[in-house]
Amino acid sequence: MRRQAMVIATALLIAGTAMAATQDAGEAAAVHPDLWPAAKSPAAITDAATEARIDALMKKMTVEQKVGQLIQGDISTITPKDLETYPLGSILAGGNSGPNGNERSSAADWAKLVGEFRAVSMKPQANGVAIPIIFGVDAVHGHNNIPGATLFPHNIGLGAARDPELIQRIGAVTGAEIAGSGIEWTFAPTLAVPQDLRWGRSYEGYAADPKLVADYATAMVLGLQGPLVAGKTVDAQHVAATAKHFLADGGTFEGKDQGDAKIDEKELIAKHAMGYPAAIDAGALTVMASFSSWQGVKHHGNKGLLTDALKTKMGFEGFVVGDWNGHGQVAGCSVTDCAQSINAGLDMFMAPDSWKGLYETTLKQAKDGTIPVARLDDAVRRILRVKYKLGLFPEGHVDRSVVKAVGTPEHLAVAREAVAKSLVLLKNNGSVLPVKPGARVLVTGPGADNMAMQSGGWTISWQGTDVVRSDFPNGQTIWEALDKSVRDAGGVATLSEGGVFKEKPDVAIVVFGEAPYAEFQGDVATLDYQPTEASDLATLKKLKAAGIPVVALFLSGRPMFTNPEINAADAFVAGWLPGSQGAGVADVLIAGKDGKTVRGFTGTLPFAWPADARSPVEKPQFAVGYGLKYGATTTVPQLSEELGVDISAALNVENFFAGGRARSPWVLSITDAGGKRPVESAPIESPGGMIAARSVDVRAQEDGKSFVWTGPATLELTGPYADLSRQLNNSFALRVDWRIDAAGTAPVSLALGGRAFDVSAAVKAAAQGQVSTIKVPLRCFADAGANLRQIDNAVTVKADKGFAATLLNTNVEAVGENLPCPPAAK
Repeated sequence: MRRQAMVIATALLIAGTAMAATQDAGEAAAVHPDLWPAAKSPAAITDAATEARIDALMKKMTVEQKVGQLIQGDISTITPKDLETYPLGSILAGGNSGPNGNERSSAADWAKLVGEFRAVSMKPQANGVAIPIIFGVDAVHGHNNIPGATLFPHNIGLGAARDPELIQRIGAVTGAEIAGSGIEWTFAPTLAVPQDLRWGRSYEGYAADPKLVADYATAMVLGLQGPLVAGKTVDAQHVAATAKHFLADGGTFEGKDQGDAKIDEKELIAKHAMGYPAAIDAGALTVMASFSSWQGVKHHGNKGLLTDALKTKMGFEGFVVGDWNGHGQVAGCSVTDCAQSINAGLDMFMAPDSWKGLYETTLKQAKDGTIPVARLDDAVRRILRVKYKLGLFPEGHVDRSVVKAVGTPEHLAVAREAVAKSLVLLKNNGSVLPVKPGARVLVTGPGADNMAMQSGGWTISWQGTDVVRSDFPNGQTIWEALDKSVRDAGGVATLSEGGVFKEKPDVAIVVFGEAPYAEFQGDVATLDYQPTEASDLATLKKLKAAGIPVVALFLSGRPMFTNPEINAADAFVAGWLPGSQGAGVADVLIAGKDGKTVRGFTGTLPFAWPADARSPVEKPQFAVGYGLKYGATTTVPQLSEELGVDISAALNVENFFAGGRARSPWVLSITDAGGKRPVESAPIESPGGMIAARSVDVRAQEDGKSFVWTGPATLELTGPYADLSRQLNNSFALRVDWRIDAAGTAPVSLALGGRAFDVSAAVKAAAQGQVSTIKVPLRCFADAGANLRQIDNAVTVKADKGFAATLLNTNVEAVGENLPCPPAAK
């Protein structure tokens, strides 16, 4: 999927090509087409008249126009005027890209921007040819880019519903709302079958069952696009679907994003390919290649998969689009040079910020024969075929901007139904649920009144961390929904901070879970639930000890080891990431005056629920398909709270920050005289405004965190006590990789365990704008008085006005040299 579209340091990415080549060294594993399932795009994907038009058009097109069709740029780096010089075939809006830099633009604003790009693309060039752009966006759980849109549960919750008919209706709603913003293409559905739930994209997968994924693939494609009809364009209420990510992104090794499926071909097909024939047969107009690898070879350069399996055996007649600069990871490629991908079967590069250089290079390769004419023409034909089917040309033109469907009551009702059907009841000892009419209800927990937590990533922005209640005025937080339902049933509800109460409630509902995340920022080391607030379990226990029946509502993008929390509650509900319609939760949990709920529990687990912190889950606490219903007499006994892993080793206490985020269990914060604030994905300032932090691209998307000081302030990485005494005895050092953006004039100090050293000399010696490294031996901190057996403050950087740096990595590592200690900080 798409990430934040900032200007990438292309030179650094090109320099990293050698590493990618090493990783991808060797020939791709052989693909045996006879093993793959047969499928076929419907004949209605095109027709003789359309193909004749394409023939005539391609005879007129210049090689420049043909190459332009192969390239897609992001709205953050391209303007409509650029299309006058560079005839690109497609535009996208990445996860953090909004019209004119505004992530909270309205549907009308989006339609206006799309119209501006399309108008320029339709100006005939010297040869009289004009080709409309196709505009794509990530609408992965509803049209999640627009405030006020209908937001559905993420895919994992929809998998729990096990309702293909509902999925088709969700697709139809989403398609209409996308069309209502003037857009004709969504990068959905995701057909991953996650195998290791440590993977941060697990919530993008519907289920562990390939058959259910296939059923949902059919339903979602038909919902988004409608059935393809021969000789007719896709109507204004529907948009192009994308079957993604081909292939086996859910087979990623050790739960790492953009990983490697180290499995044989039969397993690759049986576990990970089943959604694609279904999507192709249903008429999916596009397929997206995965960042991932199979047996060490990147999919963006694997001809056996893209051409032999997908296009030949599975009969796909639409076009294959790449993922965000994914072509740059192919052996021998960079983001601005990758004929290998096109020759392997990719039809359209997703080149958000590399489009200009890539266009120039690809044009040269098309002219010198590096990209054969037949392959170029095949890619262009496939793209034009989809554009004609969508009614983007004047012949049969379809104006989607006239659709007014964003956030209608009918659409919101479908989302509310989906929320209710997604909930899974794991425990209901004593029949605590449903909450009885007239009850006095205490509602607490960090997720109770938190639209960001209940919506998850890919909501307004890529990571979803900056979502606020006002983004969805036609939605309800879980607290708001529970409060209304309890009052309607004659009861009283109270929202409590930390579970505090004056009058003892009849029941308490504690809402807690994971903070929002997307893609690699959601990767975790174990399946042990790491609370967003340390008080989660304590609140459950405190309320239970007070003799209050306790309901735990767990919000998460995956099943996690929560046995301590399950033990501390009388009832436990897996709420997943329900989206904006909190009323769907209340419909199931709260009984009306007649003693009946609007809906009962019908959801069942789409993935196994772990009995310990290990992954993959081999011995589940609750198996796939488990889910209690009202009236069941099942009692869940006290569960084991053994983690099953060495949590300190699994959490990598030696690695503090990498990949643009603090590594669990460490937490990144910024502090000034006004107080302290945690740093996540969204831009943020310290309470007193003395230091600002934001995510930036250095070698990859959002892999760095930029800090700018305007006064005395610190950044720090803190966590639970870690024992680094072993590392002390083995000549380890604290390493910091950063880019000095401005050295300033004030001293800069680096501390571990509360003992600080002046690193100003190293800062001033570093070349500004280039990545540099500082290493300070652990013995320096120990000699200064740091207790390395109990380190809870791993890294602190203290500076003042004028200093600016981008942090890329900090960890402790072995050093093979006798490094001196810097001077002690004053």
